[in-house]
Amino acid sequence: YNRVWIPDNEEVWQSAEITKNYKAGDRFLYVELEDGTELNYPVDPAALPPLRNPDILVGENDLTALSYLHEPAVLHN
Repeated sequence: YNRVWIPDNEEVWQSAEITKNYKAGDRFLYVELEDGTELNYPVDPAALPPLRNPDILVGENDLTALSYLHEPAVLHN
């Protein structure tokens, strides 16, 4: 149960849950979007999508308290 942020043309970033273990060298990340859509997201092993913070950290006033600090995490928070 890991969630990542994947780029989206309309919403900028979209949250997705990884549904199959990723192994080094895999060309796709198997994810399920929040609306239930399953997606085989093509990935570059050198640039995997950013991880999503746990729900308990959503709405945190101090951004330094976030486990992962990157653009989608800041925008979502």
